[in-house]
Amino acid sequence: MTVPERPNLKRARMRQPGVAVPSPCVSVCRLDERSNLCVGCLRTLEEIGAWSRMDDADKLAVWALLATREVPA
Repeated sequence: MTVPERPNLKRARMRQPGVAVPSPCVSVCRLDERSNLCVGCLRTLEEIGAWSRMDDADKLAVWALLATREVPA
């Protein structure tokens, strides 16, 4: 199985034009049992569930965290 690419804010903005802070979702929705992160977007279930209620600053903070997370192998 191929591991999805690391989430990228620039590519997300191209996929979701007109959205101030786009979702990092890449439609590869599967939770890694070891890390408890989505293998597609590297978010936690809590971050995924709260995304639609977050303000732009909180969404950008999640994007910053994604850059520090390990891609599940």
